[in-house]
Amino acid sequence: MMLSDEELTRYARQIVLPHLGGTGQQRLKAAKVAVVGAGGIGAAVIPALAGAGVGRLTIIDPDRADLSNLHRQPIYRSRDAGEPKAALAAQFVRRLNPFVEVAGVEQAIVPDNAAAILSGHDLVIDGTDNFATRLAVSDACVASGLPLLSAAAAQWQGQVGLFTGRPCYRCFVGDAFDADDCDNCAELGVTGTLTGLAGNLAALLALRLLAQAGEVKTGTVHLIDGLAGTQRPIRIVADPGCRACGTTSSQPPSSAPPSFSPAPSYP
Repeated sequence: MMLSDEELTRYARQIVLPHLGGTGQQRLKAAKVAVVGAGGIGAAVIPALAGAGVGRLTIIDPDRADLSNLHRQPIYRSRDAGEPKAALAAQFVRRLNPFVEVAGVEQAIVPDNAAAILSGHDLVIDGTDNFATRLAVSDACVASGLPLLSAAAAQWQGQVGLFTGRPCYRCFVGDAFDADDCDNCAELGVTGTLTGLAGNLAALLALRLLAQAGEVKTGTVHLIDGLAGTQRPIRIVADPGCRACGTTSSQPPSSAPPSFSPAPSYP
């Protein structure tokens, strides 16, 4: 895809980057990304991708903005309370970058509609607030061969991982979280700067993947400790009995929790 003179000016500081250049910027313009969840994670991912010139964004979220969201969701304002997040986030993108096509989907993702909603994209970024949705998104990505960036944050902890088949996100969390019964933000709390950090790390990995800038490791989850100020990667081992990506379908799916308790991200 050719870049206009205005786009060349807008993205000049990116185009001069080693490993990106004009070719990488054209790849970003051609990319189609689905962002599932316009909460704390999405509020960092969406501006980063739109500002960088990702050509098409689909923002999927059934919820409405609330005053309790605003400490970690800076793309919304007090006057937006009660309005649909997907529509508000799409308006934000249009104001930020007119060269980005954007669509807001005010619909919850469930196993029955996940494949249809996510199809046609080059990458899916999940920042939703419950394991039922996360697993529905992951299973659809595995079935469709779509790369998935999963980002989460709760309290002072965050995690970001890229999955491209095996291992998948279900290998990481197992099947114990299929029920939508995880703790909520009001009970656990979440640090606004931590959601921003996790969301921006997810956006960085997305841009590198889409622009083919450097090596992006798959099956690795980056753990962020906001209190200690540290980050460390862990490798996820593929579960041969995983019902989404496993190779031994005769084995029952594993229900044992992972050694690191995964934390949902809260919108």
